[in-house]
Amino acid sequence: MEQIQNNAHPHSASTNPPKNLLEVKDLVKYFSVRGGLFKKTTAYVKAVDGVSFNITQGETLGLVGESGCGKTTVGRSILRLTTATSGQVLFEGKDVLKARSWDLKAFRRNMQIIFQDPYSSLDPRLQIAESVGLPLYVHGMKNAKQRMEIVVAMLEKVGLESYHLKHYPHEFSGGQLQRVGIARALTLNPKFIVCDEPVSALDVSIESQILNLLSDLQDEFGLTYLFIAHNLSVVKHFSDRVAVMYLGKIVELADRTEIYENHLHPYTQALMSAIPIPNPTLKRQRIILSGDVPSPLNPPTGCRFHTRCPVAMEQCSQQEPVYKEANPGHWVACWNVG
Repeated sequence: MEQIQNNAHPHSASTNPPKNLLEVKDLVKYFSVRGGLFKKTTAYVKAVDGVSFNITQGETLGLVGESGCGKTTVGRSILRLTTATSGQVLFEGKDVLKARSWDLKAFRRNMQIIFQDPYSSLDPRLQIAESVGLPLYVHGMKNAKQRMEIVVAMLEKVGLESYHLKHYPHEFSGGQLQRVGIARALTLNPKFIVCDEPVSALDVSIESQILNLLSDLQDEFGLTYLFIAHNLSVVKHFSDRVAVMYLGKIVELADRTEIYENHLHPYTQALMSAIPIPNPTLKRQRIILSGDVPSPLNPPTGCRFHTRCPVAMEQCSQQEPVYKEANPGHWVACWNVG
């Protein structure tokens, strides 16, 4: 299998810290649950509940956590594919969540997404040339010849050939379709891309090819990524910093080296203990969490992880821990961390 490239970007080496491209402040997304004869709102699913982070120009922030923790909802809310309940999403200093329709269209030229499932993200009735060129048409490029030139160039960038233009999605493999999805995201020359588990639906044999392609494109075009994933090994190699989510909240965020070698939150420790070691002679002490993930319909009071935490104290069930900077650049929300 092809080896995954080390995708570190030496931001910290610069005397002038890079500028924030994206700032997310107290992002909240509740989904209403309706019931009864008149379909009134009876409860709320607290999918994302007060998430904050920033991403600098050219950086990759990995967002990890168990299925259902709210990772994808964060990504979709940033792009306003899902309407956030409250909070701020500042892109180059301007609030995306307050943008009117004509301003939002301008934002989306610079903010794109690569979806998890390459099959469902493409219209099966359209040839690849139409699917990849559609964003250009939507954003005002009516000249068909000009669109086709850009489409061909983007397909070549992702390793596909011009004869693929007239093919339909069902004629491609999963890896090829994901390359098409990447080409479509690149056509508008964006600055920021949400990579929503872009390799989770692919075979391991082609996973590294797609990751290396994303890394090469980032270097070539100066792209900034929010990389959503549940595979911690992939995130370790691909991201500059890593944020860990649990039940709608970020519980820890740090530089990738720091978070893998000095993880502070008990949930992060449990996740890291599950990473396989590629050496049969070495064994890691596995932390097995008890119980199931609580429902976001009725999350626990205090720290949301306390019902499964092996080191929970009485305070953990009564008060929500403060999200604080334990070490320079290393943020954590845990009462056990001084």
